[in-house]
Amino acid sequence: MTVIIEARQLVKTYELGGTTVRALDGVDLDVPEGDMLAIAGPSGSGKSTLMHIIGCLDRTDGGRYVLAGEDISSLSRNRLAEIRNRRIGFVFQTFNLLPRMNALENVELPLLYAGLRHAKDRAAAALKTVGLDDRMHHKPSQLSGGQRQRVAVARALITDPAILLADEPTGNLDSKTGEELLALLETLNASGHTIIIVTHDPDIAARCRRQIHMRDGRIVATKHKD
Repeated sequence: MTVIIEARQLVKTYELGGTTVRALDGVDLDVPEGDMLAIAGPSGSGKSTLMHIIGCLDRTDGGRYVLAGEDISSLSRNRLAEIRNRRIGFVFQTFNLLPRMNALENVELPLLYAGLRHAKDRAAAALKTVGLDDRMHHKPSQLSGGQRQRVAVARALITDPAILLADEPTGNLDSKTGEELLALLETLNASGHTIIIVTHDPDIAARCRRQIHMRDGRIVATKHKD
């Protein structure tokens, strides 16, 4: 199976109040194509920092990160931005939808930023994939929390990314709506999408094929779904 993420001895440090904090302390991680992986751990464990590195939102201070065969470690900011736009789809806890735009317009934004054609057709197809083709002209204020998160998933999928990266995706949803979203992510994974979920919730982590648990900037345990 092709490995899409290869991380070796990742190190990330921050200076806080004159103290050096080692947010990542020699992390090794391989993620094969088609995996559904949970990065779990309490606040301060390093899981959010690892997500930022995987998502090309931040750089490491040491180690090597290869994404889809490309060494990310020394790339320019412009190249990192291009990779984020084309290879990684993000789903955030707070949805991050633009309130003045309808669902269709929110979903097509990444294509417009990339200068790609047929944005509306592809956005409509993405909304259909997440079951919202009848809500594409509604603004976020006219949608439920679950529907807004589905719009966010459609937006993440629009560029056909190699990885779908979800940061606490059910955090602002009730249990029933959160279950529906997890079922959608499982369906997308079954269709071949590589999905990484960052969570502190053990029940959500248990839904993934594989989970890594972090503490003090290190991976301390790995579990596989039975």
